[in-house]
Amino acid sequence: MKEVAAVKAVDGVSVAIREGETLGLVGESGCGKSTLGRAILRLEEPTSGEVLFEGRNILTFDPKQLRALRRQMQIIFQDPFSSLNPRKTVAQIVGEPLLVHGLGNRLERDQRVEELLGVVGLRAEHMRRYPHMFSGGQRQRIGVARALALNPKLVICDEAVSALDVSIQAQVLNLLRDLQDEFGLTYLFISHDLHVVEHVSDRVAVMYLGKVVELAAKAEIYLRPLHPYTQALLSASPMPDPTVKRQRIILKGDVPSPINPPPGCRFHTRCPYAESVCRQSEPELREERDGHFAACHFAGRVGIH
Repeated sequence: MKEVAAVKAVDGVSVAIREGETLGLVGESGCGKSTLGRAILRLEEPTSGEVLFEGRNILTFDPKQLRALRRQMQIIFQDPFSSLNPRKTVAQIVGEPLLVHGLGNRLERDQRVEELLGVVGLRAEHMRRYPHMFSGGQRQRIGVARALALNPKLVICDEAVSALDVSIQAQVLNLLRDLQDEFGLTYLFISHDLHVVEHVSDRVAVMYLGKVVELAAKAEIYLRPLHPYTQALLSASPMPDPTVKRQRIILKGDVPSPINPPPGCRFHTRCPYAESVCRQSEPELREERDGHFAACHFAGRVGIH
């Protein structure tokens, strides 16, 4: 078959997630956030590079090693409607990871499911019901229970609350935070909602067109963003306090095609501060301040207010 074109959905990304922290990952739709999360879990096979988990490159794992690894890495999917099998009961859905990995007999699995449902705020009688009998928030709690069934160390939250109403979002976010404190979980929290990421994250990475353009502690990102793209994202984010005014940064044009990204800095076609060096040389993600990384030739040159 002739190859017409190739898209590098994630290109040259290098981030580290510290044990016990929540790393927020933000960016426009199509920038590669979900692909990065799925590549970490090998749900999408990377074409090159390394994925290190506790110092081991999991891209070299054979099927037996990968099966064992699944117990330590799980995912909470975006849509609580489509991610649950409508033909299975809650007991079957939450207990399936235990069954697949051969943990316990049926009675022990049911006991574990009942325990997990209690952890996420559901009751034992919910075990025999089907997904369509629950609200969106309850469905997502079922998804959280399923992700926790094998006592994982790393959980990828792929837009885990974006399909929920705002009031339900807060419940699920608080639940995720409580579970992190109780079980020492590490989260990669993928979202396009800047306020949600601010609420749950310790550090934040910003992606644009397949690359990480800024990475820093939450306070640094939200108070002192260095990259023009991050500044524009934050300027467009609604403020809960109507007395606080921000100077809006309007980006011109559309996101370039990932099939044929522009040379140099990928953001230069929309950047209000771009100069000739931006069109010729791709900036590296470098440390501009203590723990604050940005991929911009003129990082921090213009602030946001």
